[in-house]
Amino acid sequence: MEDILKRIRQNEIFVADGAMGTMLMKRGLKPGTPPESFNITHPEILENIAKLYLDAGAEIIQTNTFGASPLKLSFYSLESQTEEINRNAVFAVKKIVNKNAYISGSCGPSGKLLKPYGDTGTEIIYNSFKKQINALISAGVNIICAETMTDLTEITLAVKAAKSISSSIPVMATMTFDPTPKGFYTIMGVNIEKAAKGLEDAGADIIGSNCGNGIENMVKIAKKFKEVSKLPIIIQSNAGVPEIKNGKTLYPETPDFMAEKAKELVSIGVSIIGGCCGTTPEHIRAIREMVDRMKQ
Repeated sequence: MEDILKRIRQNEIFVADGAMGTMLMKRGLKPGTPPESFNITHPEILENIAKLYLDAGAEIIQTNTFGASPLKLSFYSLESQTEEINRNAVFAVKKIVNKNAYISGSCGPSGKLLKPYGDTGTEIIYNSFKKQINALISAGVNIICAETMTDLTEITLAVKAAKSISSSIPVMATMTFDPTPKGFYTIMGVNIEKAAKGLEDAGADIIGSNCGNGIENMVKIAKKFKEVSKLPIIIQSNAGVPEIKNGKTLYPETPDFMAEKAKELVSIGVSIIGGCCGTTPEHIRAIREMVDRMKQ
């Protein structure tokens, strides 16, 4: 497949997939069970989800490996199966997409707090990411995506680990921000300007934000990223802020609402638009149709 960075430089806009956890919960994932356990027990479900997003028009399909670093897997005594869990996730997507979409190796937070806030050193975190990312790249992902991070040090360790394994593989890096009276900050106190500079310095090729916000706040976040960085931007918003009704978590933003608001992301030059928590293939299909109309 042609290098995605080259295509982005030619002003192509890509549509990525939506939520993984939301889809797994609809297919039997129980609370407290690690989503990555499905990589061993139910790879056919991963194939089904990949097909639904591919059919909806996604050009970037993620692996079910958000919590598949050995440190995070150790919370469930699964760290000895790190390679198998990551490899199976890649193979499930690869089986479906062939060369019709890029496979993005998802890499989420380690679940540990770095010193001095916690008890874990940088070398331990770095080596954990390196083990996971090595498994993802060896299995054949096209992109590494370090995502949903709030600690700039932690996400830069993931980016550097990816680049140490392969200097050529594109690395996307996204952080999660909260609105405050002084602008958008992660819970670890990182603003967008500091995030953009830190991620670029670490070697990230594509930067941006996912999770934590609905599409309207994500438009504001994207505008700020465009102000402070020349790197390509990726935005993957939630389907709004979740609401609990009758014991169920519901996300209020409809596919049509998200797609209409996402027009602004296209207008300001965001390179990759996808979804996070609460988004479904229907959301991605609506975004795909919007992007196609705007390209005409």
